[in-house]
Amino acid sequence: MGIFILRRLGVMILTALCLTFIVFFLTNLYPNLEKLAKTQGNQRMSDEAVTSYLEKNGYLQSLPKKYGQWLGVLPGHVHKDAESGKITARCLKKGAEPEDTPRFCGLLQGDWGFSTVFRDDVSGIVWKRLGLTGKLMFWVMVLMVPAALIIGILSGMREGSRLDRSLSTFSIASSATPEYVSGVIFITLFASSAGWKIFKGTATSAADDANFWNFFLPVLTISLYGVGYIARMTRASMAEVMTAQYIRTARLKGVSFKNIVMKHALRNALIAPFTVIMLQFPFLLNGVVITETLFNYKGFGWTLVQAAGNNDIELLLACSVVAVFVVLVTQLISDIGYVFLNPRIRIA
Repeated sequence: MGIFILRRLGVMILTALCLTFIVFFLTNLYPNLEKLAKTQGNQRMSDEAVTSYLEKNGYLQSLPKKYGQWLGVLPGHVHKDAESGKITARCLKKGAEPEDTPRFCGLLQGDWGFSTVFRDDVSGIVWKRLGLTGKLMFWVMVLMVPAALIIGILSGMREGSRLDRSLSTFSIASSATPEYVSGVIFITLFASSAGWKIFKGTATSAADDANFWNFFLPVLTISLYGVGYIARMTRASMAEVMTAQYIRTARLKGVSFKNIVMKHALRNALIAPFTVIMLQFPFLLNGVVITETLFNYKGFGWTLVQAAGNNDIELLLACSVVAVFVVLVTQLISDIGYVFLNPRIRIA
């Protein structure tokens, strides 16, 4: 197990480096850099002024060098103006003296850069918004996972029954309805003057004071899609297990149907849904973009939209790092959980 985890950690690091390098390359294309220069200066900047700004801030260096500086494995860029003698350095903080500037200031040193949109340190923005999305994800999982497992198990216990057909129809309908459709329907029916205005709070206020009235609709919108997907996987797995030979043997021995389901079938049936449930974490982190934007809930997804829409390169890179980290960690946990659920699985 230890060797397996170490091997997977090595693969995770290589994967993270490759993915972040691709994102870094795309965000540092010259049109994006030119747009950044004009955003920080003015839209009527000449080509010479744009080149001067990019050179002064180190954006015209080679891509591997910029990537190394962003990671914190290479010394930060330093530029000294030939006329004024003013020093511009990547590691130079506002109000600090040039001689106090550290040589390395990147991801490894905990310096994620400065947001050009929010005018604040990127690390503080990311952790604050990630905490808000974490609260949303927690309540989504609390609602989604038990509901999906119950629906899937009830459907799979008696395959082909009326209950199975009814619950399967609900699962297919919920998984086929995207969040931007169900979210608009819920807002129209339950949170606007056009329908029954049951939920009078706004999701924006839920960031500071979450309660049922301002937080339930975004939670329900995200949960509804995931419920159908997990329930269908659970139903298929449960139906397959219920036709296994050892289940038939237990029935012939006179074991009650309840004990067959709870003691024999359930654990084996949960192997496939466990993987699907773990994959919901990266989906929730990145898939909440639509829901958070729709309900104006200013979490991680909303921040990602703001960073991409306003060409905030440093913030966009930080969001990509967090997303990559969550995906890789959940995959590792999923693989480890596989072994505990089914000891017959051998780790090569």
